[in-house]
Amino acid sequence: MPRITGLEPDPRRPGAVRVLVDGRHFCTVHEAALGSATLAIGADWTGERAGLAGRAADEEAAWRAVLKALERRSYAVTELRRRLLMRGHPPAASDYALERAEAAGLLDDLVYARQFVASRAARGRGPSRLRRDLLALGVAKVHIEAALAEQWPEPEEALTLAAQLARRRARQLAGLPREVRRRRLLAYLARRGFAGSPVSELVTRVLREA
Repeated sequence: MPRITGLEPDPRRPGAVRVLVDGRHFCTVHEAALGSATLAIGADWTGERAGLAGRAADEEAAWRAVLKALERRSYAVTELRRRLLMRGHPPAASDYALERAEAAGLLDDLVYARQFVASRAARGRGPSRLRRDLLALGVAKVHIEAALAEQWPEPEEALTLAAQLARRRARQLAGLPREVRRRRLLAYLARRGFAGSPVSELVTRVLREA
């Protein structure tokens, strides 16, 4: 019967171990997979051990995919899980990698929501648009509301941004009939994430000033 003949640290992947069976590389697993005597040098290469090694190899591959994705940009947990599954990583392996990333502080949905809100508010996105976008990414409502409250401690503060956008847009619509300008301004602000009676009143004031 084949045997495990080597467990070598992977020089290119810290925390990863190459499993050698009869001198040949079978797979690469994470160090935690060696926590029991199941994968040990000299152990018979049974179907059970091969299955365990295969699952640990899937987990290691998902972990590396998480690290590679996070090198490019930040992610919400659910968003990154969708990405892993779309790329063919098994659900259990994906969950392992995401839990490992959260434990290491690499994934945090509250931090993600704060950064998301701050960066997009700077580009003129309003509360309702940000709330909708974050919900679509799978961020919990409690994190979303906390991030929005940090960005705009008082609801009226968001109207300041809406007013700036409305005035700039109103100048671009100069020359059109008043009702057309009002309709387009309201639609423009709604797309940006500003809606409701306070926004309607704001548009009325902006058009009166124009």
